[in-house]
Amino acid sequence: MAESTHDPIDPPIETERYELHAPPSYRFTISRRRFVESVGAGVIVFVAVRNRPLLARLAAEQQRQAPQAINAWLHIAENGAVTVYTGKVEVGQDIRTSLTQAVAEELHVAPASISLVMGDTDLTPYDQGTFGSRTTPAMAPQLRRAAAAARIALIARAAEQWNADAAGLTLADGRVTNARTRRSVAIGELTKGEKLVQTISGDVPLAPASEWRVAGKPLAKVAGRAIVTGKHRYPSDIKLPGMLIGKVLRPPAAGATLVSVDTISAQSQNVTVVSDGDFAGVAAPDAAAATRALSLLKAEWNQTPQPSQRELFEHLKRTAQTSRPNQRGSFDQAYTAAEEKFAAVYTTAYIAHVPLEPRAAVAQWENGKLTVWTGTQRPFGVRSELARAFGIPEERVRVLVPDTGSGYGGKHTGETAIEAARLARAANRPVKVVWTREEEFAWAYFRPAALIEIKSGAQRDGTLTAWEFHNYNAGGSALATPYDVPNQMTAFHPSASPLRQGSYRGLAATANNFARETHMDEIAAKLELDPLAFRLKNLREPRLRAALEAAAEKFGWSKWRASAGRGIGLACGTEKGGLVASCAEVAVDRASGRIQLIRIVTSFECGAIVNPDGLRNQVEGAVVQGLGGALWEAIEFDSGRILNPRLSQYRVPRMSDVPPIELVLLDRKDLPSAGAGEAPIMAIAPAIGNAIYRASGTRLRSLPLIPNGLDRS
Repeated sequence: MAESTHDPIDPPIETERYELHAPPSYRFTISRRRFVESVGAGVIVFVAVRNRPLLARLAAEQQRQAPQAINAWLHIAENGAVTVYTGKVEVGQDIRTSLTQAVAEELHVAPASISLVMGDTDLTPYDQGTFGSRTTPAMAPQLRRAAAAARIALIARAAEQWNADAAGLTLADGRVTNARTRRSVAIGELTKGEKLVQTISGDVPLAPASEWRVAGKPLAKVAGRAIVTGKHRYPSDIKLPGMLIGKVLRPPAAGATLVSVDTISAQSQNVTVVSDGDFAGVAAPDAAAATRALSLLKAEWNQTPQPSQRELFEHLKRTAQTSRPNQRGSFDQAYTAAEEKFAAVYTTAYIAHVPLEPRAAVAQWENGKLTVWTGTQRPFGVRSELARAFGIPEERVRVLVPDTGSGYGGKHTGETAIEAARLARAANRPVKVVWTREEEFAWAYFRPAALIEIKSGAQRDGTLTAWEFHNYNAGGSALATPYDVPNQMTAFHPSASPLRQGSYRGLAATANNFARETHMDEIAAKLELDPLAFRLKNLREPRLRAALEAAAEKFGWSKWRASAGRGIGLACGTEKGGLVASCAEVAVDRASGRIQLIRIVTSFECGAIVNPDGLRNQVEGAVVQGLGGALWEAIEFDSGRILNPRLSQYRVPRMSDVPPIELVLLDRKDLPSAGAGEAPIMAIAPAIGNAIYRASGTRLRSLPLIPNGLDRS
């Protein structure tokens, strides 16, 4: 599990480069000089420096290096309390608990003595962000190395004080003990609260998973009591003395530009009113006053025609960039020679993240420094956005991220922080901006829509010989097939998206895996082969085979007996070091078009399991979330306007929708731990679609599968 300490904590993940961040939602044009001149007059005029190209910014971020001193990562107080520092954030995945376990394992202290400071740009080492399932495989080993180095340093300090051989000393339960003399000292007494400045060695020994005592075992959520009792304060709960509530004027449609705004009526309400370029907003003592003042802004907007939902996939294909495909063998020759040929087109809709907590931020300016509390997956990225926007050094911006009410890849950008900071600068008081649910639906970015074209060839015995796969717009995650096909061609083609789009749990893996696993089922059906046997025939990857076989065995695939209106389906896939397989059973009522989920079995493997309970929650949560995108979720839009921006109009899974879910967690203590936040979501949609086909004879090639029932009308 060791990795070079000279590398960035989060090495670049090539398939995420296009998908990671949505473009900023605002463009501001006022010059920096005019901004500075205007501040003194009490009317804010916001400056924004046009963002550097995305890839250039990511490349610059990836050059930053992890600190090598122990004290950058942890501190031991005189009373023995251990404080750990990480730029990762907690957005509901309970990484706070598993990172606590990682430190406790190597430092040999009780988890209860450890507290984590997360996502504070003034206190924690630089971090690219919490995305890509990178916390477990990258940050956990880093903190383990820091804790192991601290343990070694503490033992050396005790040996020096006692004039003893360090080899005869051990650290356990927060105390260093000399087994021969039975002399013992608490680690806080050794540090006396001073920093441990020793360098973390690149080859510091770590405990193998087979010998874990704290990691690898269930541990209750470390912040669970504060959450269930209401003591924890989410970003939307933050309150500061003298704080105002901010509201922002939204355009009638995406892409609309503000021609003019009459602020006279709003200013008569004794509130702060801001107008700059395409931005207008107010700050008032309470939400009601802010809403009332916002309604008095009289705006004129310029709108231009944009592609709408009905023409989406034709638009994605027409505007696609030509990309160099990844090739192996000769697809054209193999396809021509194939005994059976197949071709199909698959599509997936834009879907919303629907976080439990909509975007929120509190901003405060003091002595030329900006401090923002916000829910984001990229605190350092948001710090950079704020610094660029206001034309100030990053050292004068602090971003703090309280544990946040979910993100799912949807909180990479800092628009809410910028809005709150702008209004706070104008009002010269702290300002909180909390997006409404409608704003979250309409103005956040979406999971990209996808058009996917597949052509394949096979022998009549089920041996795959040719595979061609083109993804338009969604991205390259899980683009390559895990099946053993000697002749293949795969490519991702970026397109001009009509809607603002960005990261979503699993990125494009869900779309790519849905198309691939549906297509695999179509081949098996035409060749009259069992879907499981067909996959195993073409699958050489032993870990994915094990996951698929484990799910099928738990489900009772070989023992299932067909009956009218009932069907079963399966799918598998791998991404970010995680391997998943899902089996589903459905009942179809042809008369009504109603689909009922009967049961789901999912197996998952991500190397050595750090916290079984936490992993179970992650996998089960991913499956439940995946039901929405599989069956109902879709953003409806027309020329830049979102037509279903409410939960009453946008269908997410309900308690009554969730069938019994059984999990099989495969613990590979011989392998490094991988993340589990993304891969578990990618198999459920094709498994359900394949089950629907087996129950009804209807092949569904678009997500969501049944937005209006089986007839899709």
